[in-house]
Amino acid sequence: MPELPEVEALREFLDEHLVGKEIARALPVAISVLKTYDPPLGALDGGEVTGVARHGKFLDIATAGPAGELHLVIHLARAGWLQWRDVLPSGPPRPGKGPLALRVALTGGDGFDLTEAGTTKRLAVHLVRDPAAVDGVARLGPDPLADDFDRDAFAALLAGERRQIKGALRDQSLIAGIGNAYSDEILHAARMSPFKPVRNLTQEETTALYEAMRATLREAVERSHGLAAGRLKAEKKSGLRVHGRTGEPCPVCGDTIREVSFSDSSLQYCATCQTGGKPLADRRLSRLLK
Repeated sequence: MPELPEVEALREFLDEHLVGKEIARALPVAISVLKTYDPPLGALDGGEVTGVARHGKFLDIATAGPAGELHLVIHLARAGWLQWRDVLPSGPPRPGKGPLALRVALTGGDGFDLTEAGTTKRLAVHLVRDPAAVDGVARLGPDPLADDFDRDAFAALLAGERRQIKGALRDQSLIAGIGNAYSDEILHAARMSPFKPVRNLTQEETTALYEAMRATLREAVERSHGLAAGRLKAEKKSGLRVHGRTGEPCPVCGDTIREVSFSDSSLQYCATCQTGGKPLADRRLSRLLK
């Protein structure tokens, strides 16, 4: 799933390639992709792109045109992606079983496709006059890289939390933009078990977690800066230290990276770095093995 660093890199890419250009037409291909109906998607026709913003994992393409100010808000979900095309195919896309979900064509002949792999369709596109009208955007917590999100603000968010750290980091209403992959990376950098209860964190551990979160996300954003949209997936994978690397040596201590599997996801961690050398039980409600 694209997370904050990749979505921020896409925002930068689209800001460079879209702003100032005119939309010729937006063409939905998959029935499930469009989550709003008023204003209709055709209201984008003839609008000029005025800016591209990011809200957590959401992309926000702002336009001004005959229908006034509009926002095309995109959530790529687990298997969605954006593919830029310098020259779009001349004919209209055909609905079918392929990955193409929506195409945005510019008057200059270029544009982008939104695609989604797999059979579970969760990619979501909203056309609204205010991005806050999208429920997922309205519910977002603070951005972890915002200038005003300091240690005190982070500690205040965690106060009263009764969940495990992994779940808290992934909660978009608590902190925006962190998903399964980067929560693994942050916890490895902070040398903490994913199942440690938030309420058990000391002040020093809270500070360490905050610093690991900011450093991990900033480094990932910097690695992705300036890359074309098509190279971002490979960059994300190559930059991860523990997530998706089960069985490989930990880059810090050399221990074997382990995995805990759930029904629809998995996490990776280093026992030496994060759990005092004790492996975690591989079940949903894992606890340290005695």
